[in-house]
Amino acid sequence: MFIQTLATNPLLFFRIVLILILSVSLHELAHGFAAISQGDDTPKKTGHMTINPIVHMGWESIIFLCIGGICWGEMPVKPSKFRSPKWGNILVSAAGPLLNLVLALLFILLLRLSSSPPIDGILSYQFLYLGATINLCLFIFNLLPIPPLDGFYVFSELFPALKPLKDSPFGLFALMILFISPGFSEGLYAISNVVIATASGMG
Repeated sequence: MFIQTLATNPLLFFRIVLILILSVSLHELAHGFAAISQGDDTPKKTGHMTINPIVHMGWESIIFLCIGGICWGEMPVKPSKFRSPKWGNILVSAAGPLLNLVLALLFILLLRLSSSPPIDGILSYQFLYLGATINLCLFIFNLLPIPPLDGFYVFSELFPALKPLKDSPFGLFALMILFISPGFSEGLYAISNVVIATASGMG
């Protein structure tokens, strides 16, 4: 369990928790800003246009994060209010993962600019590398075409034949298989490590 890291490496535990809370909250805010740009004021009306992670994640998600390393967030939107139902849904759905990609690139840039040997503290090598890795993993994971992930709503607009899967048990079953498969997480980390090593000049 992830919470064991608190005993074995508390600094690593708090760095991962901090990065995930920040990344998930900004991910949800990106959905909100995109929805507003498409004519949907639901994020404002529900009070979700805030940096408060409790609003975006809720205590259950944060507790699950601290115990098992798994978390989630939510941004209420109403696609029926989008000026363009199809392209609005694509834009709003893609905004969160793209924000994670931007954060990953920012962390990679800071890695390139970091001193050698790496500085300590909040901008330590480990913190920056974790930030890049976590956000690349979030970017890739959320773009998978599995409901209720963002990628499903992007791909189902491009390929309408996928839409009936939205209300089927397929999504939950597929996510359960992915989470219990060690090869999935290892694959995500491997891809992220290759990208980071190449982009940061460490490869």
